[in-house]
Formats: sequence, C-alpha cells, structure tokens
Amino acid sequence: MNYQNTLAFAQEQDQQDPLKHFKDRFYAPQINRQDAIYFCGNSLGLQPKSAQMYIDNEMYKWANLAVEGHFKGEEPWFNYHELLKAGTARVVGAKESEVVVMNQLTVNLHLMLVSFYRPQGKRYKIIVEGGAFPSDQYALETQTRFHGYDPDEAVVEIFPREGEHTLRTEDIIQTIKDNAEELALVMMGGINYYTGQVFDMEAITKAGHEVGAIVGFDLAHAAGNIQMDLHNWDVDFAVWCTYKYLNSGPGGTSGVFVHERHGNSADLHRFAGWWGHNAEERFQMKKGFMPMAGAEGWQVSNGQILPLAVHRASLEIFDEAGMDNLRAKSEKLTSYLEYLIDDLKADKSVLEVITPRDPKARGCQISLLVKQNARQLFDTLMAAGIIVDYREPNVIRVAPTPLYNSFEEVYQFSDILRECLRKC
Repeated sequence: MNYQNTLAFAQEQDQQDPLKHFKDRFYAPQINRQDAIYFCGNSLGLQPKSAQMYIDNEMYKWANLAVEGHFKGEEPWFNYHELLKAGTARVVGAKESEVVVMNQLTVNLHLMLVSFYRPQGKRYKIIVEGGAFPSDQYALETQTRFHGYDPDEAVVEIFPREGEHTLRTEDIIQTIKDNAEELALVMMGGINYYTGQVFDMEAITKAGHEVGAIVGFDLAHAAGNIQMDLHNWDVDFAVWCTYKYLNSGPGGTSGVFVHERHGNSADLHRFAGWWGHNAEERFQMKKGFMPMAGAEGWQVSNGQILPLAVHRASLEIFDEAGMDNLRAKSEKLTSYLEYLIDDLKADKSVLEVITPRDPKARGCQISLLVKQNARQLFDTLMAAGIIVDYREPNVIRVAPTPLYNSFEEVYQFSDILRECLRKC
C-alpha cells in the first residue's frame, strides 16, 4: 500500500475499514476530559461495553439462586467454562478438547511445567529467549531449582547478535541443535513483549521435536493479536493471559492449550485438583484422581465465574470480527504507524524502531528505543492524551489495536510525537 502522511488519507482508510464499528463496542479512557488515544492494549485491553451485562447476569444468579446457581438456570456455573471452549479454540488454532480457560497465566505455566518439564539423566536444559518477561524467567528459575539444578546452567538464554535487537530464527534453531543431547524443553514467548517480535513457532516446534525436546509457548502477547495454528504446528502446550489483546479485565483469567496427544496421557505428572477430576464422578468425593479428557483434566479449582463472564463477552466480539480480518487490519495499521514514524526522519541517535520491519514478524506493536530523554518523552505523550507503555530502561511501546484503534488515531499520534520530540 502507498501510504500518505495526511489526515485525509487516514480518514479515507477508516471509512473503508470493515471493522470500524467495533470501536464503539469499547469504553475509552479520558485525559483532559477527552477520549485518549489508547495504544496500550498490549498491556491492558479496553473494557467491552457488553462485559457489564455478562457480569450482571451472574450477579443476578448469585443473588437469586445462591449455591443452586451451580446447577440451575440456563447456564449453570458447574460447566460455565465450557461456554468459552469454542471461541478460545478459534483464537489460538486448536481443537476444543485442547483448550481450557482457568486460573491465571503464571499459575498455569507452573502447572504445565510440572507435566512437561521432566528432566532425566543428562536432559535437563530449557531454552528461552534472552530477556523474556520476568514471570517466565522466575517460573523457569524456580522450576529448575525445584528439580535440583542450578538455573544459570539449566536455563539457556538466546540473545540477538551484536548490534541487532531481535532474534534470528536460524540462531534459535542452531541453539536447539547445539544443546540437542541435554535439552528437555524449549519454552519461549510467542511474541517478545519488549520488541514485539513474533517468533516462528512452527519452525521452533519442529526443531525442538527433532532433538527429542518438548516445546511450549507463553502467548501472553500473541493471543488475540496474531493468527495461530497450535494444533497443526504440533505445539505441546501453551499458556496465555486474557487481559491484554483479549480485553478481559485487569488480572483476568488465563487460557491453556494441551495438544491432544497429551490429553489422555496417564504417565504425565500433574498437580491435580477437584475440578480436573472426571466430572461424572466429581461429587462422589472419592479418593483416586481420574482426570477429565483433554486440557480440562489440568483444571485445579472450580471456575472463577465473574472473570469467565467478562472473557465470554470478549470472545463473542472476536468471533464477530474474525481473527483473519483483525490480523489484516493490524498489519495495515501497524505498517502505517511505522511509515509515519519513519517520515519523522528522527536521527537514530534520538529514536530507533527495534520491532521487525516485516509485518509478518511482528504483532500490532512498534517499540521505540528512545536514546535521549526517554522518560520525559513518555510523560509528554501522556500529557498530550496518548496512552502508551514505558519499559525500562528506555523503550516506549506503541500498540494500535485493530478492534478499537483507527488510522486517524495513528496519524494524530505521529503528529503529536513530532511535537513532543521537539520539546524533549
């Protein structure tokens, strides 16, 4: 597409956008008594207006049915999580039996590591991208130590080449090969939170399996952002949160994927709980854990109904919009942002884009490495009505989200950024 740095061009793109009406389905935060330009969906998604109705429905049941709400009414709480399976499977490219919504992300990561990080003999190492999100780092550090290993030896971090900001797929695969005989697990983010880089999950999974390792992903920044095909990519397991691109509220619930080949595996260790037990016999209260088939067998506790209700509201919007359509708009919107930033002609000694230039190799995020007065620039943008995200030591993450952001907002951001750069 031939982009133009004009308001008229941006407005024309919005008029042609088949998803433009979804913006009205979300609440917008206010700055200076005006709707802010919200480019922070990679940290916390906006609230769907329908979420309140879904919560009110469950509050009404709680008020009028109390404990009987577990079994009475049109949508009993006992199997409420099942209402989310189809939409969740469509978001991540899975079979319904391979997904379940439960707990929160890092709890689910630990539950998955109990089952899928099983060091034996000389196979004990885990490969992860360098500078992974702290939750992942801490989980891997403590899991390896739990098994009696030194994390500095057991966790192999892959960093970009000198002078580069993102990882090359060939370097990831070569690291897997170099550690082939000692590798137990490849555990990476689907998208790097800092740079916005999309990793080639299919190629990484294939390379991991070829050397006999298990492969899993943290999809916190990928779910609801990019198209995925976890089942056909042969991924072993994945976890994600729902409060970022999936717009399901602060501290919202989490999703889990377990490939169907593991769903009924009796030899996998797991930390079991009541809600993962065979549903037909759950209330017989007997000893002896018998897991439900598929990902549901990893459930520990009964569903958190209010967070599940919010997530249900969001998933219905995703089903209406369609991941194909959302991804198509995302690539155009982010490419337009990249074009406008380039058109500022800021010197690399001041500002540098560290997100991949290939639209297929990034989500809806552009990360700006700000080399002078980074925090001041961030504060100036916020004061001007632009809500973005700051990551230490000097990166500003800008995430135009296709469900509720527009081309005109991207144009306005670039105009304001130009002025802010002059002030800083």
